[in-house]
Amino acid sequence: MPTSAIDSLVFRNIFGSAAMREVWSDEFRTQKYLDWEAALARAQAKLGIISQEAADEITRVCKVENIDFKRYEKEMLIIGWPVLPIVHQIRDLCQGDAGRYCHWGATTQDITDSATILQIKASFDLIEKDLDRAIKALARIAKEHRSTPMAGRSNLQQAVPITYGFKMARLLATLMRHRDRLAEIRPRIEVFEFGGASGTLATLGDRGFEVQEGLVSELGLARPDIAWHTERDRIAEAGCFLGLLTGTLGKFATDLKIMASTEVGEASEPYVPNRGSSSTMPQKRNPMSCAYIHACAAGVRQNVAALLDAMVEDHERATGPWQIEWIALPEIFTLTGGALAQACFVLEGIEVHADAMKRNLDETRGLICSEAVMMRLAPELGRDKAHDVIYAICHAPDIDEKGFATLLMEHEDVAAHLSREEIGKLTDPNNYLGLSEQMVDRVLKMLD
Repeated sequence: MPTSAIDSLVFRNIFGSAAMREVWSDEFRTQKYLDWEAALARAQAKLGIISQEAADEITRVCKVENIDFKRYEKEMLIIGWPVLPIVHQIRDLCQGDAGRYCHWGATTQDITDSATILQIKASFDLIEKDLDRAIKALARIAKEHRSTPMAGRSNLQQAVPITYGFKMARLLATLMRHRDRLAEIRPRIEVFEFGGASGTLATLGDRGFEVQEGLVSELGLARPDIAWHTERDRIAEAGCFLGLLTGTLGKFATDLKIMASTEVGEASEPYVPNRGSSSTMPQKRNPMSCAYIHACAAGVRQNVAALLDAMVEDHERATGPWQIEWIALPEIFTLTGGALAQACFVLEGIEVHADAMKRNLDETRGLICSEAVMMRLAPELGRDKAHDVIYAICHAPDIDEKGFATLLMEHEDVAAHLSREEIGKLTDPNNYLGLSEQMVDRVLKMLD
């Protein structure tokens, strides 16, 4: 019976996806063990190390449907390693003496690590696909709202005006960097392991490198430059990338949660009947995807720390740190897939409330443009004095009653240099968007 959120019949499609769970399932992992054993046999047969007949027979039986998982579990509990029980079953399934040549010159960690890399490769394919979905949706949003003004916020206070397109183009640019990172790290990470007991390939004499070359075409992975049984930077780098990616998604979810709050109301998750509803408050429409993205991102971060801990391994084969990866990797990849799926759902149907953005932007009656006025006065009064003058006006006791523009016109230092018309323009948020729109264009051009 499932006991974790990623496998729960109730929670599994909230915190993950069927495709990602399949990649990290017992069946998929075991098939990759079998694929590796068959690939090794074929590569060795081409070199005459074992017979072609043995390789053909090993390949014939290396199918996960041939594995007795009850027997597998029983032997695993006794042996403690996941590969030797599989080798035993391959041996017994083979006709003749072919089974005696299975796993020739290899060690358990060669197969286990290579299977893990194959799982990571398949997972990266899924992540890449959803990244492309998110990027496509963000490009549309940024283009549509290139010029939609809203309040930029600093320390949860209104800062200066921006556009919603600018806000989303920043996220778009970040996800594009993540896509570039993924493309960069994949060749470094997607490398199989085959080194034997201590990594020296001593069991194969001078044929070890030849066998490695044969495995390249068989597995679709790169050849290692040297054994990496206890050098776990590849695995840790994969985890750190996922930490970066989900951190970005968590930031997006946090912003949207705040924007969706009743008092702000600037954007909402896609409307689906009953989604985010309350058992007692019929008016509620809770940001559920944002909540789950936040939770997934936190889970990934904790597992990244575990993977970094797993790097501290002893000598040529480790006692304990390696097994940390078996616990952390299925969760870290599944939760990342879940966060990305939730993000894609939101981005492909997000509701943008431009009227609320305008309402909030106008709420301070021009105060959000105080920087614009200060910078206009700086050449006349000096930067420090201009700041002090505008600061005093912004915090005047009657600011709420009279409004920012009126107090500016009444102040002698301001009135001496600015006309009523210019003050009106300076305190209009639409006139102080900086290069928001041009920056959106620049990011969108990067997609071409």
